[in-house]
Amino acid sequence: MRVAIIPARGGSKRIPRKNIRTFCSKPMISWSIDAARKSDCFDRVIVSTDDEDIAAVARQYGAETPFARPKELSGDHTPTIPVISHAIAWLQAHDVAPDFVCCIYATAPFLSPDDLRAGVALLEEKNLDYVFSGTWFNFPIQRALKMDLDGRVSMFHPEHFNTRSQDLEEAFHDAGQFYWGRVNAWTEGLPIFSANSAIIQLPSWRVQDIDTEEDWLRAEKLFNANDRRGDSR
Repeated sequence: MRVAIIPARGGSKRIPRKNIRTFCSKPMISWSIDAARKSDCFDRVIVSTDDEDIAAVARQYGAETPFARPKELSGDHTPTIPVISHAIAWLQAHDVAPDFVCCIYATAPFLSPDDLRAGVALLEEKNLDYVFSGTWFNFPIQRALKMDLDGRVSMFHPEHFNTRSQDLEEAFHDAGQFYWGRVNAWTEGLPIFSANSAIIQLPSWRVQDIDTEEDWLRAEKLFNANDRRGDSR
């Protein structure tokens, strides 16, 4: 059995109510629910939330909300793995035994059903713990700069001052959309970023963290631009 778990707490501070705020004509969380359902990967799509307004929207768009997330797992600093482990424990306590669980973030409007299908296929084929979405840094991280308190600049890796960009190893980062995992990986708390994980590579124009109002505005512009050329879903 395959289950999607969408964590969506109600206490967002920087963008209040962001999980159900309207994004390009629909509540933000509905985009994640739609992608999960259209992928045909899942026997169940569940939203883990502590907020009844979020739960009502989730149900309206076809997700289940069979339990309320406890307060101790709904704080600003609660990691993802314990939230998914709690959902798995609830399922197992109710005689549901998933083999693969996919954490899908509620603020992932660029999520594609094709990427979800590719993720679970890779997870099974390579016998991995996790598969998640990622993209490459647009500039070599080996040439990154930092500033001290006086505004003076130095390199993190000064040994690469004269190294050509094309000679530096490419680096990737988490796209913050989905994380396929085996049940034991979640319940044992295995790290997502490890040698037994793999990335589904996404183009940078389908990746945007949404943590501030500026992020939100950029995401809407990207989404609308992608939609006009048929690339957003």
